[in-house]
Amino acid sequence: MSTRYPFTAVVGMDDLRLALLLNAVSPAVGGVLVRGEKGTAKSTAVRALAELLPAVPVVAGCRFSCDPASPDPGCPDGPHEAGPGAERPARMVELPVGASEDRLVGSLDIEKALAEGVKAFEPGLLADAHRGILYVDEVNLLHDHLIDLLLDAAAMGFSHVEREGVSVRHAARFLLVGTMNPEEGELRPQLLDRFGLTVEVAASRDPEQRVEVVRRRLAFEDDPAAFAARWADEEAALRGRIVAARALLPQVTLGDAVLLQIAATCAAFEVDGMRADIVMARTATALAAWAGRTEVTSEDVRQAALLALPHRRRRSPFDAPGLDEDKLDETLEQFKGEDPDPDPEPEPDGPDDGGPDDGGPGDGGPGGGGPDGGGIPPQGDGPAPEDVPAPEEAPVPEPAPQRAGAGERAAVKAAEPFRTKVLSVPGLGEGAAGRRSRARTEHGRTTGSTRPRGALTKLHLAATVQAAAPHQKARGRTGRGLVVRRDDLRQATREGREGNLVLFAVDASGSMAARQRMSAVKGAVLSLLLDAYQRRDKVGLVTFRGRDAEVALPPTSSVDAAAARLEQLPTGGRTPLSAGLLKAHDVLRVERLRDPSRRPLLVVVTDGRATGGRAAGDPVALAARAARLHAAEGTASVVVDCETGPVRLGLAGQLARELGGTAVTLDELRADAIAGLVRDVQAGQARHAAQTNRRAA
Repeated sequence: MSTRYPFTAVVGMDDLRLALLLNAVSPAVGGVLVRGEKGTAKSTAVRALAELLPAVPVVAGCRFSCDPASPDPGCPDGPHEAGPGAERPARMVELPVGASEDRLVGSLDIEKALAEGVKAFEPGLLADAHRGILYVDEVNLLHDHLIDLLLDAAAMGFSHVEREGVSVRHAARFLLVGTMNPEEGELRPQLLDRFGLTVEVAASRDPEQRVEVVRRRLAFEDDPAAFAARWADEEAALRGRIVAARALLPQVTLGDAVLLQIAATCAAFEVDGMRADIVMARTATALAAWAGRTEVTSEDVRQAALLALPHRRRRSPFDAPGLDEDKLDETLEQFKGEDPDPDPEPEPDGPDDGGPDDGGPGDGGPGGGGPDGGGIPPQGDGPAPEDVPAPEEAPVPEPAPQRAGAGERAAVKAAEPFRTKVLSVPGLGEGAAGRRSRARTEHGRTTGSTRPRGALTKLHLAATVQAAAPHQKARGRTGRGLVVRRDDLRQATREGREGNLVLFAVDASGSMAARQRMSAVKGAVLSLLLDAYQRRDKVGLVTFRGRDAEVALPPTSSVDAAAARLEQLPTGGRTPLSAGLLKAHDVLRVERLRDPSRRPLLVVVTDGRATGGRAAGDPVALAARAARLHAAEGTASVVVDCETGPVRLGLAGQLARELGGTAVTLDELRADAIAGLVRDVQAGQARHAAQTNRRAA
């Protein structure tokens, strides 16, 4: 077993360490979501915490880790007799991004069910994580239905499995920790709310702290066992403090004055629902126990608010998490009652071991820390998970402010976003799970069955029985169970929704430069970005103006990055429409190679004018030729017609016909406008296909 980096050797990252320790003291707090840039070793911090948790007493042989002092009466492996049991280290179970629902919650043992006629349940990761840590790296990339399942289990303390005639309920109480890089996409606000606490992590910008990070990192790599031994005393002391805080927790009292401060704080920051109040109360109680006190103070409430409220104040994916500390202090002061006078105790600011100036083990030599500094290092010989960029997309740098040059106008603010009509890709895809277009997926309604092409994942029971039944006599069946062979098994085919690649090609030329007009255009694109976020799409942004086009944002899951690029987009110059369409074609060609199962939707935002560019020739003819490239490859497309005024040329409609798509005005884009926009998109695709067939004939 590889040596893990000691938790107490962490340099800085006080908020992260405190949040993890509070959940170790009181798992009822609801877990931690760790948001941070790549290379800050978020994963290693969580793994280090697992070494601090006390050993867990379990019933020998129980797959569900029942406590021998009070075994679960409904345990699927029970009933158990109360007794001494055995001890094992606390587990840290990792949920991979590509995990299936069966792997998470458990599944029916199909072979035993069909061959022996018995119902046998195979536990999943939720059962393995009971009374330990469930860690989800890149939680923002996990499928929504899996996030819902694990958050429900974390909130209720048990997992209830109903499938294929099996009904199983087992305990599932664990410390839930998720990590994410916001550059790769955000969690929906509804899911953010289900995490008890959130912490923002960034590499330190202090040179001395970064030096200490490197020193400890190098010392750990040279001799992990010796490095861990230097911190053994600090680790043991911190482990003992966790045990003591757990024992003290039931004795901590939450006075009426403190409860009023909690309620007033949540009301002042206008958080939705009551979960924030409950989480703050539990967090403040855990803070008091961690400090060795039996009464909660106003300072505990303040610290609890800083950890529990920032992610609950987001109203849209474009809002950055945060909390106005001046407003927080004013609210606490306004509703301040008589605080208890606590005895002098250690400040509840997380472990004070391992800072660069505390003279602890490793000063002047021990090394540790993430590759970017300001944290703890990746463990083992390989890189930490966050050191490797997501396979589908490159990190998105911060947008640089753009200045208006000659012939350009400065960027204007976007109008208020609105709810848009659903734009979808016609046909049936097989892309990543999402909420936009119809697709064959692992989840959704069952539409039929087929022979499995690989491992069987979703059994179609009726079809399997129907395939096996005619052969029972020939196979000499005598017992209760069916005689089932591999050829009899049938895979259920299901239809759900997929996420698409929505590529925006936005005209930023002089013909679009009127302030009110461009503000409305940006508001429409922002609305479509919000819709893409909710439907779990990837998005990209191509802009064209002057003499050329550029990729303002490569395809990414981070729609807030796209919104930032859009906000700073200046306008002016000629309209190189053909260049914009060709640039979009290049982007889609590369994305088809990288992710062939994700179908694209091209959204061209323009008034349809074409007035020049670098290429020689008639601009209108060049634009039509570029549009036909997309049509030839079957790319679904929508043209958002931005033409205004009493006299309209209808150029956007002509462009839509060349693309084989449909045109929609800004007014028609609204959800409360003309019904049937999706049918229009599909009808446009059908018309184009018919025209192509006639030409071929």
